[in-house]
Amino acid sequence: MVRLFAPIPEPAPAEVALTGDRRHYVVHVLRLGVGDALEVFDGKGRSFDGQVTGVDAEAVRVRLGTMRQAPARRAVSVLQGLPKGDKLEWVLQKGTELGAAAFLPVDTVRSVVKLEPRRAQERTARWTKIVEEAARQCRRDDVPTVDVPRTLTEAAKTLAPGTVVLVLDEEESAVPLGEAFRAAGAGTPVALVVGPEGGLAREEVEALKALGARPVTLGSRILRTETAALAALAVMMHLDGELG
Repeated sequence: MVRLFAPIPEPAPAEVALTGDRRHYVVHVLRLGVGDALEVFDGKGRSFDGQVTGVDAEAVRVRLGTMRQAPARRAVSVLQGLPKGDKLEWVLQKGTELGAAAFLPVDTVRSVVKLEPRRAQERTARWTKIVEEAARQCRRDDVPTVDVPRTLTEAAKTLAPGTVVLVLDEEESAVPLGEAFRAAGAGTPVALVVGPEGGLAREEVEALKALGARPVTLGSRILRTETAALAALAVMMHLDGELG
């Protein structure tokens, strides 16, 4: 069935009006008309059977039917050092497919990309659309959040209390990711820190350790920054019984 992301108030109304880009998508891309069925998800775990009841120049009206609530899952946040090119977009798209609950792009010592505030806001808006579309395609009912880029330490301090922070660090080989993830305990929120090209500086790792973070390794292979993030997410999703 056709799926569409749209914010839905709480409690859900009997009908919603889709305007702007969403109206355009329904009318001109999906080419739906009155009577056509679709599924609407709100990005917070709820999905609804829907039926188009009206189309005009301003909006598409959709009647909401049966609601389904997605089961609660462990929250995994990704603190990704800003990489070059479109690598972050790849991490956002595939990381959404692999269950990440939040993405926090971070400016690190070795990040080549530096974003001015206005540019950072523009990029964040684009990144948010990428995760919304990825959630729609992979049939997630929740949509990961995407934070505005900030420094690594600032981002780490915004994490919810009780979050276990795991730092991918090729210079630390004592604790495998899987071992540290299991030790966190079932359901405990986890944050994964991934450096940019060139990895994290030693002072950054030490600063995170001072905040209680634990350096971990994926093994002997040196992975690119975008590969490391996705490989780690796949490992965690597998250990939580949601993949493989």
